[in-house]
Amino acid sequence: MDAKDLLILESDFAAQLAHIDDVFLKLEERASGFNADDALEMQAESIAFQIHNACNAIEKLFRLIAAHFENQISDESRWQIAPLKRMTQSIPGVRPALLTKETFHLLDALRGFRHLFRHSYSAGVEPLLLQANLQKARQVHNLLHRDISAFLDQLRPIEQKQRSQCLEAKI
Repeated sequence: MDAKDLLILESDFAAQLAHIDDVFLKLEERASGFNADDALEMQAESIAFQIHNACNAIEKLFRLIAAHFENQISDESRWQIAPLKRMTQSIPGVRPALLTKETFHLLDALRGFRHLFRHSYSAGVEPLLLQANLQKARQVHNLLHRDISAFLDQLRPIEQKQRSQCLEAKI
């Protein structure tokens, strides 16, 4: 990856992370004062919707990485789990892993919650389940920032090494 490609990737990451942070800000606003013991249905649905939005925004980040490194997911029916698993894998000579196992497990649990939320048309949101997933979402937000910083830090040496090799080849 050359310096220009790295700058483009960092810019794309920054824009998508800003969007993710906005979703998490809305999530915290909706969750203010939430108590599973006496939860209002409208507040619970609003919190669940923001967790849903956070999952979608994070998946868009995964799509950016897949597009940038040309490791597309060809089977769209497996889109949600395939890139999540792929983001835990390092591709030697191409890119390091984005996610730690800890972040992966939390995101996978949130993916399951999102599926339940999307497809339970007549059932309300179970407050205790929501409270557990709200905590997972909060953890994911912090871990995602850590993982992305580590990912970009690992890419920089690859870019610098490739630049050195190009300079050596010219000599």
